[in-house]
Order: sequence, then structure tokens, then C-alpha cells
Amino acid sequence: MLLTRASEYALLSLDVLRRADTPLGAEQLANELSIPKSFLAKILQSLAKQGLLESRKGAHGGFILSKPIEEISVNDIIFAAEGKTPAVFDCTSYSATCPNGTIGSCAISPFLANFQTKIDDFLNGLMLSDIL
Repeated sequence: MLLTRASEYALLSLDVLRRADTPLGAEQLANELSIPKSFLAKILQSLAKQGLLESRKGAHGGFILSKPIEEISVNDIIFAAEGKTPAVFDCTSYSATCPNGTIGSCAISPFLANFQTKIDDFLNGLMLSDIL
């Protein structure tokens, strides 16, 4: 499972936003966190699309959390930031050259499925409030 800077920046942004009294814009967040504004803006939009943030327009607009940090799972954050669910092992990336011919038929498939379930359960149970 490879998490990119998108997940890191999402977590850092959510930390700043949870402490803010008013909505914060992408530029203000980018400056505070020393993150490229255009990249952060995309991440913030993804977080808003997934319902983790609310985007407010206008002179006093910006982003705010749409729900308490106790209700935001790390899995949801990663999915929003990365655009896909966190995967321990992605057989599909080499399915055409899989030595066993069929995905899910190799000797380690049951282990990988079990491991993935445990990771999913952990990330779904781990709330933003648990890490901040």
C-alpha cells in the first residue's frame, strides 16, 4: 500500500481546518503548510466531493470540516485524497503477466485477501480524532 503526498497533505490540511474558527481558503492553507496551492486545491476539492469538507463561496469563504473529526475515518480520507481505496497488494497491475494465469488463484491469494480485510477494518475504525 503506497500512500502518496496527497494523503499526507489531506491529513495536514484537516488538522489545520479542525483548529480554525472560520473557513480557510486553499491559498491560506497552502501557505501555512508550505504546499503547492494547485495540488492542495485539487485535494481539498476531492475531500469536499467525498463529503469530508464543505466549500463555502464568497469573501469569507473557504473550506471547513463538514462533520466532527470523530466521524471521519482515515480510510475515507485516503480514498478522497488518492482517488482509490488503499490496497495492500494490487494483482490487477500485472494481471496479464501473472504466472498463475488467473487473479485470485495463486497460493498467497487467501492471505492477501485476509490481510486486506484487516487493513480495511483498521482504517475504517481509525478516526481522524484518533490521530490528531
